[in-house]
Amino acid sequence: MSQVNVERVIGLLATDEGLRRQFMRDPRAALLEIVRRGMELNASELWSLASLDPCDLARFARAIDARLQKTDLQGGES
Repeated sequence: MSQVNVERVIGLLATDEGLRRQFMRDPRAALLEIVRRGMELNASELWSLASLDPCDLARFARAIDARLQKTDLQGGES
């Protein structure tokens, strides 16, 4: 477990439009996909991250400069 990994996941959710959209549909599945790709998170971190409010994440993402965002060309606004 690592606070750095939690911060990375929050950063990914804030800057990756496609991942954020997936998280909004199914937070647990999105986080498990992140873990499958190699991010180490323990059960407590997964539970806490899955409990994040998707609307708060979207609001935070809108506050980040668009040049730092990874655009999802397959979907709409998150």
